[in-house]
Amino acid sequence: MSGTRLHELAQLCGVLPAFHDLDGNEHRTSDDTKRAMLRAMRIDAETDSDAEHSLDLLRSEQDARIVPPEYVVTAGHGALIPVRQSCDWSLCDESGRKIAEGFAEHHVDLPALEVAVYHLTVAAGDRTQDAFVPAAPERTPSLASILGTERIWGVTAAFYGLTSGRNLGLGDYSDVATLAGTLGERGAGFLGINPIHDWGWSTTDIASPYSPSHRGFLNTLHIAADGIPGLEDHERARELVGLVRDAADRDARAIDYQKYRARLQPLLRDLFALFTQDADEGARSQFRDFVAAGGDDLQLFAVYETLAVTHGENWQLWPERIKDPKTASQSNADPQETDFHKWLQWIANVQLERISSAHAMPLGLYLDLAVGARRDGAEAWMGQDSLAQGVSLGAPPDHLSPEGQNWQLAAFAPSLSAKAHHHNLRSVLRQTMRSAGVIRIDHVLGLNRSFWIPDDGSPGAYIQQPFETLLALVGIEAHQAGCIVVGEDLGLVPDGFRDALGARGFYSYSVLQYEREADGSFRDPAHLRPDSLACFATHDTPTLYGYCAGRDIDWWQRLGWVDAEGAAHLREDRRSAVAALVPEGVEPGTAIHARLAHAPVAMASVQLDDILKEEEAQNLPGTIDEHSNWRRIYVAPLETLGTVPELNDTAALMHAAGRANTYPDGDD
Repeated sequence: MSGTRLHELAQLCGVLPAFHDLDGNEHRTSDDTKRAMLRAMRIDAETDSDAEHSLDLLRSEQDARIVPPEYVVTAGHGALIPVRQSCDWSLCDESGRKIAEGFAEHHVDLPALEVAVYHLTVAAGDRTQDAFVPAAPERTPSLASILGTERIWGVTAAFYGLTSGRNLGLGDYSDVATLAGTLGERGAGFLGINPIHDWGWSTTDIASPYSPSHRGFLNTLHIAADGIPGLEDHERARELVGLVRDAADRDARAIDYQKYRARLQPLLRDLFALFTQDADEGARSQFRDFVAAGGDDLQLFAVYETLAVTHGENWQLWPERIKDPKTASQSNADPQETDFHKWLQWIANVQLERISSAHAMPLGLYLDLAVGARRDGAEAWMGQDSLAQGVSLGAPPDHLSPEGQNWQLAAFAPSLSAKAHHHNLRSVLRQTMRSAGVIRIDHVLGLNRSFWIPDDGSPGAYIQQPFETLLALVGIEAHQAGCIVVGEDLGLVPDGFRDALGARGFYSYSVLQYEREADGSFRDPAHLRPDSLACFATHDTPTLYGYCAGRDIDWWQRLGWVDAEGAAHLREDRRSAVAALVPEGVEPGTAIHARLAHAPVAMASVQLDDILKEEEAQNLPGTIDEHSNWRRIYVAPLETLGTVPELNDTAALMHAAGRANTYPDGDD
């Protein structure tokens, strides 16, 4: 009986009993894994007796509910929320303003609501309970609703690798603005860049934009030091920036992040000192307004960054008195240092906003939302009340990674996140969408279920997420920001998952390398999903020219992942694949980009790497130092990019396919 109780408890808490891998094999969730997953959610199940007690407690809590703790409604329509007994009720928005009230016998009869989040309070006798009520739009914004068109194209680029005569050795926010202008003049509708989440001021050994410290704040390594508000005409500031610019190695083909930090960070401190002394009142006032708007989240983030300067980036190794943000926020963190980190975030936000407000492209920026943040970083520290303990986010084996993946990223427990009204997710979405016309949610399956890998060595398993609630929150933030949402839905997903996303307005994500029929042949582009963003390559795959040259196979052989015989077979298969994609005598870029241009997909995306005929991938999954991941610098500086024939040829091809909103000759 007690073993049954463990299974019932795990099921009640959302631990899935099994999953199927890429080959269709079933993997049952072991008892050890169930206990580890429950432990991560602060639910005691160490012994059979503990599991039985926890199950009885949770069921009692459920039985005592008058109203469901969460209930999603559709904005613009009335709704009936069931209650278990007669009660008085009132509905307030997030500012506390009362929207409606009444008495309910069987249902709370809500009026039609605007798109927003609401809080319902019910009272019956001496019992009062609250419910979280997201009022979601029927669909997230679409190309048609925002631009009045259903076909567009754009370019994705490795932000860090942009090179120019004015930057300091790493692509910065001003470089993105320049690139957006160049592409916009050629009819591109968006510019996609890798995640720009905060890495952490004190982080020294992280180079991946997909391993951030906090997704709700910006990466300050990309600040354009010559574009500081309030110091635009400051002579000393120009001198300091010039000295660092002159020291940059313009011949480098890969970024040395430690050396770059060593040059940039002292410069930013000097510029902050000049701002504090000499900035005009207008800039100071804007900074104060930003701090006020940032509220407790910005304050707590700045406290983390300040403490990390002294104690190191990994909060798990800090003294006990400051591991808890509730007590650390009241510590003696240097107020000048915390102001400095708030100022950095202000500068990054101002520079990012300049890009979106320039209107160089119809949609502007296409930003990536990483699947999670590092377990030792600011987001995990700030969100400990919702954090799943002793587990990491990852993925089971699939075609992207046959061995599976442990990302060492923080997982948030569904029940604990619900108690916090999903504050972390909402703040992360809001920050990412604030300056974006499009966002891509990496590993969007995480809205439905997450794969947790326990630290104790037991096998990983899936935990069910509150799918409808999370979909609603994404929809609310997207509606308020006027932002299109693309869900990265590659790999293993449950039946009906893509249809559910599509019904809510999410665009799917197609990578031509993986679009195959059952017999292994490439799918006819005419059969690609219309409501999708399609590309040939991503940061984790070979580039277009790298694919044609078999550079990924070269690396696999070099690293010992395949032997010579296996590599020979792979190269033969690759030659056949390339022949199917690229007609004889046709340039690979022209042939493959034409497939994208004429496909029925809503958004066609071209990598800058492919325009420049780069063969090396931005990232080789499964490696850290063996491959120059996230470090490669583009060979073409921004100043000359507009003269690259392949860029103009690609723009002409997209224009001919009816994807360009504007074009240099003035045609529509």
